[in-house]
Amino acid sequence: MKYLCAVYLVPAEMQKLAATEKATLDRASVQFDEGLRKKGHLIAVSALQPTKTAKTVRSRGGRIAVTDGPFAETKEVLGGFIFIEAQNMEEAVQIASEIPMAKYGSIEVRPEMKIG
Repeated sequence: MKYLCAVYLVPAEMQKLAATEKATLDRASVQFDEGLRKKGHLIAVSALQPTKTAKTVRSRGGRIAVTDGPFAETKEVLGGFIFIEAQNMEEAVQIASEIPMAKYGSIEVRPEMKIG
């Protein structure tokens, strides 16, 4: 089964990291992703640019509205994702618990929904 591991972080807290801490975190993240790839768990992975680069799109009553930034003002924002293959939710949670960013934010694990 496929699971999305949505990585949430607090941008202000990430900005407090020293350059060496950020470099260490980046290396650990790349190594973690490579480990998932070698084990056959990794489907896709990507980090996201800051929320100030985002647009939110809504379609209501035939009208399109585009606003700058994320939909909701929150402390934690979506910072990236890892799409994995796991046997079950327990294995997906175990994998998510090892994501290096889990030390700085939170990881939401959600199963893929088959449509059709």
